[in-house]
Amino acid sequence: MSAIQAPPAATNRPALLAAALAFASTAVTLYWLAGGTWLLDTVGGEIEALARERSAGTFALGGGAALLKAAAGLLALALVHPFPTPLSPRLLARLALTAGVVLTLYGGVLVIAGALVLSGVIDPSGPVDEHALRWHVFFWDAWFVVWGATLTVAARRARHPIR
Repeated sequence: MSAIQAPPAATNRPALLAAALAFASTAVTLYWLAGGTWLLDTVGGEIEALARERSAGTFALGGGAALLKAAAGLLALALVHPFPTPLSPRLLARLALTAGVVLTLYGGVLVIAGALVLSGVIDPSGPVDEHALRWHVFFWDAWFVVWGATLTVAARRARHPIR
């Protein structure tokens, strides 16, 4: 087991922001999983339908999503606060970099696609919930972009080279 040698928290603020975004996203997921409905109409589509359905599959999917989000938060914190882990600091930094890039690309593609639909450049074949789509473009999917970008910067600022 090795302890991560990370820079002081003050020098890796992006890691703290990435952790906060991850844990906030986890909290929202758990809130909806527990039956909360505030802002649920802003996600629309299958996610909203699943959350309202409250089936075993919903709990499995939502619980898995919450676990992944919480793990991403812990990964970001691992770049700031040393704690015992079986993973090498270099591997943790690589995992954080990979997760950051994936989150940024995921959110970015969704923001761009949604913006193209909202602007009329893309004409979808079916009906569009414009209320939910606006929330995705300007908040939910943008959240993934900011979260991913901060995690990417945090991974690059980690004291251990990623090479």
